[in-house]
Amino acid sequence: MKKFNPVVWFEIYVNDIDRAAIFYEQVLQVMLEDMSDPTNGNVQMKCFPSDMENYGAAGALVKMEAVKPSTNGSLIYFGCEDCQILENRAVEHGAEIIQAKMGIGEHGFVSIVKDTEGNSIGFHSMN
Repeated sequence: MKKFNPVVWFEIYVNDIDRAAIFYEQVLQVMLEDMSDPTNGNVQMKCFPSDMENYGAAGALVKMEAVKPSTNGSLIYFGCEDCQILENRAVEHGAEIIQAKMGIGEHGFVSIVKDTEGNSIGFHSMN
C-alpha cells in the first residue's frame, strides 16, 4: 500500500479576515488570495498559496459566524528554514509566544504562538 500524508486541507478560523490576512502575509511572507464562498452563504475565505503537485497541504483563513478562533483545538505547523525567525516575525506583528523555539530531538525544532485572532499555530524547522 502506498503511503501518503493524510492532511490535504486546513482552515484557520478568524474574526477579522483582513487583520488575519495581513498577519499571515507578513509572518510567512506570502500573498493570500480571495476565494469564493463555497456555501453561497456568509463565509469569507482567503487561500494560502499552494501547488497541489508538491508536498504539503493547502488551506485558507475562514471567517464564519458558526466557528470562533481558539487556542484549544488542532494545531497547524507551518514549515520554515528556522522557526525562530517566524516566531520573532509573528511577535512583531501582534502574536504572543506560547512555546518559544525548542528542540524536539531528531525531528528538529518547533515554536508555538497565539496569532492575532486567538488561534494557536506552530512553526517547524530542522534548524
